[in-house]
Amino acid sequence: MPFHVEGLIAIIVFYLAILFVGIWAAWKTKNTGSDGDRSEAIIVGGRDIGLLVGGFTMTATWVGGGYINGTAEAVYVPGYGLAWAQAPIGYALSLVIGGLFFAKPMRSKGYVTMLDPFQQIYGKRMGGLIFIPAVMGEMFWAAAIFSALGATISVIIDININISVVISALIAILYTLVGGLYSVAYTDVVQLFCIFLGLWISVPFAMNHPAVRDIGYTAVHEVFQDPWLGSVKTLDIYTWIDNFLLLMLGGIPWQAYFQRVLSSSSAMYAQVLSFLAAFGCLVMALPAILIGAIGASTAWNETEYGMVDPKKKDEADMILPIVLQYLCPVYISFFGLGAVSAAVMSSADSSILSASSMFARNIYQLSFRQSASDKEIVWVMRITIFLFGASATAMALLAQSVYGLWYLSSDLVYIIIFPQLLCVLFIKGTNTYGAIAGYLFGLLLRITGGEPYLHLQPLIFYPGWYKDDDLYVQRFPFKTLAMLTSFFTNVGVSYLAKYLFESGTLPPRLDFLDAVVAKYSKENMDKTTLVKNDNIVLNELAPVNPRHSLTLSSTFTNKEAFSDIDSSPEVSIAEDH
Repeated sequence: MPFHVEGLIAIIVFYLAILFVGIWAAWKTKNTGSDGDRSEAIIVGGRDIGLLVGGFTMTATWVGGGYINGTAEAVYVPGYGLAWAQAPIGYALSLVIGGLFFAKPMRSKGYVTMLDPFQQIYGKRMGGLIFIPAVMGEMFWAAAIFSALGATISVIIDININISVVISALIAILYTLVGGLYSVAYTDVVQLFCIFLGLWISVPFAMNHPAVRDIGYTAVHEVFQDPWLGSVKTLDIYTWIDNFLLLMLGGIPWQAYFQRVLSSSSAMYAQVLSFLAAFGCLVMALPAILIGAIGASTAWNETEYGMVDPKKKDEADMILPIVLQYLCPVYISFFGLGAVSAAVMSSADSSILSASSMFARNIYQLSFRQSASDKEIVWVMRITIFLFGASATAMALLAQSVYGLWYLSSDLVYIIIFPQLLCVLFIKGTNTYGAIAGYLFGLLLRITGGEPYLHLQPLIFYPGWYKDDDLYVQRFPFKTLAMLTSFFTNVGVSYLAKYLFESGTLPPRLDFLDAVVAKYSKENMDKTTLVKNDNIVLNELAPVNPRHSLTLSSTFTNKEAFSDIDSSPEVSIAEDH
């Protein structure tokens, strides 16, 4: 394949435009947070992200390279089709559920990261445990989409995959490093516009190619392969449900989502942004679905691609760039490629910022350096943005099963973090004992269920399992079973521990986690520090743009934010001494 100078120029123009917008956003907001909360401005953007930018940035967090490429691939692959393209509906519903139930309590209490409520209720040790699957999910996601980007670019302009990955990562890291959430949010607006325009411009050209048959006919009739609408076989129903619940509920407990929620100017705005992003996810999936359908409706032996179709060449995952390359005029394909590379960066920058935000605040500041100055936290964030970005890039270049690692880590987010988030926000009386037990049970059930992508064989064989080559595949919805087990274990063990200590069955000295009866422990002091220390505050009364402040109920004092804990006997501070 010849080297395409035009393609290289097109991508350079896209990348420079995005870099310019990122640096401009950083310069425009450089004085935000200068009164001692610059670190918080980097994490949650001064809590004055408006509806337009907020809606775009929340949508762009989901609508990335994996979302666009994955949706097109699911529609194209014979035997799966649109019926298995679960991401658009699944992520849209996760945003709706997040907006209805999770956005308001999180934003009303003025948390800075998703891990704050865990450290507030369960203490810093449990916060550290929750950090592990949370940061794994963000890092492997960034690595997976960098990897996809390298392959996508190499399909069309035939340059070295490693070079394209490194350059893309450097640009995303650079503007995230300079401007934090502001740069990420403003570049998301540009990237989402590029994706929408680039893919929609490509669709009519691809659809009118002589080798492409009517996609309306191929949707329900077998022409070159099975109909692209697809179907769910009876034996696969439970697997379909398990995967769908994983997307819908497992799509909620991500720092990348809550970073946008917590950057909103009020709790009401946080909810509205979630609903806008849900609509945006559905709209942005349409061109990807059409491109997958076009791929399934093409006589590939009538194109320059060759006599063998992409599925038989094991290139089904690249169907979107292949359609752009072989079914569109050259300049249109380069524009579409720029759109896809923009999509990748819009997700990668969010993941890198999310990982560094959680580390700087919840691990470095709240667990080790509670007296750290704001300037010190800013520098820790900048260093970790670079380190996490470099690590994701290295994994994209070196790891053979980066997608397998991401599948497993996203499962852990669903199985471990989602039930813990439910408990910490909505179930009064849960404590650290229940949280640790639920964490371990969920992790055990997930690992023993196996993971084909990582060639991890199961130890527990659930009903309906079968062997595919040398791999065992589970049909039973064991991921949802593990999530429910984690939830009920947390609740059950928490109330059991509460009863045993408060009834006197167990002496107070055995409360080694200081979670039930140790009212003057250092650990409980650490919890109160989260809202009472001058240097480390939840910042309930964070500066809010007056025109966005619709209701007074969206902000609380620190005391009110802590009232949920004060009212709970297991972590209350005795006031009669």
